[in-house]
Amino acid sequence: MRDCLTADDAADALFRPDPLTFIKANMRIAPVPELPEIRLYAAHPASGLWRLTHQEGQAAEPEEEGTEADGYGPEPQPPYWAYAWAGGAVLARYILDRPETVAGLRVLDLGAGSGLVGIAAAKAGASQVIASEIDRNGIVALGLNAVANGVAITVVGEDITAGSPPPVDVVVAGDLFYGQDLADRVIPFLDRCLAAGINVLIGDPGRAYLPRSRLRLLAEYQVPDVGEVGDAAMKPSGVFSFEPEQPCEFRSSP
Repeated sequence: MRDCLTADDAADALFRPDPLTFIKANMRIAPVPELPEIRLYAAHPASGLWRLTHQEGQAAEPEEEGTEADGYGPEPQPPYWAYAWAGGAVLARYILDRPETVAGLRVLDLGAGSGLVGIAAAKAGASQVIASEIDRNGIVALGLNAVANGVAITVVGEDITAGSPPPVDVVVAGDLFYGQDLADRVIPFLDRCLAAGINVLIGDPGRAYLPRSRLRLLAEYQVPDVGEVGDAAMKPSGVFSFEPEQPCEFRSSP
């Protein structure tokens, strides 16, 4: 056993902080805008979150590499779980306003991030909440947020979109259509959910790859989105039901 730290050990300690300790020490727990019922550990200017997402002077290991659409990759990315996104916020607001949407049902929060929507479902009386999230730091934050709000959430720390849906009654998906690659994985998974008799709810402010032709608007709210401040940040975001794809109708020429 070594009696002292080497320079490499010190560098690892500096650039690889323990996520749980770091989040509790450096992030602020506060109510979500437009959702005073829910408190989350959130980023602020002095958080120093780059230390959780990027090791200076080190290449990412193969298993850590991803695409920009995944929320991480070779370039430092903002940790998406550290912010309340508009789609998640309106979906959580909708569930809290209409608890019958999930009460007594099993709910999957797909790409859960901070766990905001899953927490809302648990508070609204869901019998079970499963949250899937691939970011390892986000998984830790999600657990802390669940405890802070006094709810129980089962976390699945892997990408489940390639397989069959778990045995749930409702899938909730907030802000999952900001990248083409991600949308191309999520939409087939949601189709498999519909085929299994699972209802799908989507929250989104109208991002680029939102499958608009498959959506039925249920409600609309004015909430701030990530990276926007002031009056300009308050934009309409929708809650939608994801609908089965309609077959094309072919008509013969007269």
